[in-house]
Amino acid sequence: MSPGPRRLLLLAACLLAGLLPIACGGSDDSRPLAVSPTATATSIRESPTASPAPSPTPRADDDRASPESSEPTPSGPAVVLVPAFPGLPELERPIALIEVPEHDLFLIVLQAGEVLSVPRDGPYDEPRTVLDHREATVCCGEEGLLSIALDPEFGANGYVYAHYSPSEEPGRTRLSRFETTGVGQTLALDPESELVLLRVRQPFANHNGGTVLFGPDGMLYLGLGDGGAANDPYGHGQDLGTHLGAIIRIDVRNASADRPYAIPPDNPFLEEGGALPEIWAYGLRNPWRMSFDRETGLLWAGDVGQNRVEEISIIEAGGNYGWNIMEGSRCFLPETGCDRTGLVLPAWEYSHDQGCSITGGHVYRGEAIPFLYGWYLYSDFCSERIWAIHAETAAAGGFVAPMVLWEGEPVLVVSFAEDADGELYVITFDGDGIYRIVAR
Repeated sequence: MSPGPRRLLLLAACLLAGLLPIACGGSDDSRPLAVSPTATATSIRESPTASPAPSPTPRADDDRASPESSEPTPSGPAVVLVPAFPGLPELERPIALIEVPEHDLFLIVLQAGEVLSVPRDGPYDEPRTVLDHREATVCCGEEGLLSIALDPEFGANGYVYAHYSPSEEPGRTRLSRFETTGVGQTLALDPESELVLLRVRQPFANHNGGTVLFGPDGMLYLGLGDGGAANDPYGHGQDLGTHLGAIIRIDVRNASADRPYAIPPDNPFLEEGGALPEIWAYGLRNPWRMSFDRETGLLWAGDVGQNRVEEISIIEAGGNYGWNIMEGSRCFLPETGCDRTGLVLPAWEYSHDQGCSITGGHVYRGEAIPFLYGWYLYSDFCSERIWAIHAETAAAGGFVAPMVLWEGEPVLVVSFAEDADGELYVITFDGDGIYRIVAR
């Protein structure tokens, strides 16, 4: 199928204007936006460079069944998107959504540096400003206020953590903690309370990653891209001496100006010379949106590709996810015959005839859509679809064929969100901005 005019416009915006908060490929990228009606899959038992896409990616010892012997997977569209907050005014670049059960609120994060709140049960027509950090934040492109997370003890301490691009430190991103004041409809983040926990130098403006979240272990995780440009020019993906191209894991429970975090004693590289002890996993290009499965505790990440492949990975302690030796399961440097020894291959990947920039999602653990329970949802900034893969099968290294859950407008999906009940939301730069996923 030839790319439609709207898809070509999205491609031009990505490549020429840098409008995405997520990473397109390098400046030499020329990816098609044709999207097949349903995703198909084939085994990659041969050379990575020869595998058609999309394709499941087995571990080195994989002995999965062939696609032909797999049971067919139902295809959608099986869900609909409904406005999550009817009457909400038009939002400028919403990028994240966080529920605050203690206050019966949702927090809406805008990339320019603002956090708004709306009551869980409405009305939604007058969102309150909880934090206005716009003057202190560089926006936009792939910079800005990229993510926030509530402390696991938020109900007691009121701490909120944010990853953003500070205007007073150009060329860096910053992980900070803020304190809150007020309750319910008076909840606010105090900008004067900022405690900077980590500064990371960013050589280019793209590939900032940015998801900050807490694991079931109470530790803080942060996903960072390789520093930007194309091809990972400084080799950050395979360098344990930089935070770039890595997932970091730190203990912020007793954070102070003198000691902003501690290193968990079970981090995997504590004894490796030259390695930063904060690193939990590495070899990523630009992890755009990560989430923990609330049932299994597994950490899922969508990692944006460069020219050919978008991938979904399950992040494990000490894992090397291959960039820039590999792009997904395919050789990158060198283009053929790369050594995959010790590299963790994706749980799932797809090629650029399906999209151009993955948006990682969540494993559904709600009750409202029973058939979707245990499926991992994801989208792509350049597609008009939401897909799902069976999480347990993918985590076990087995063959998975994705379901097309939804297709059509709105497009420009930048994030997913999960509420306290396990129900899922879609955040977009299009239409009403924030949608709830419900069964058709």
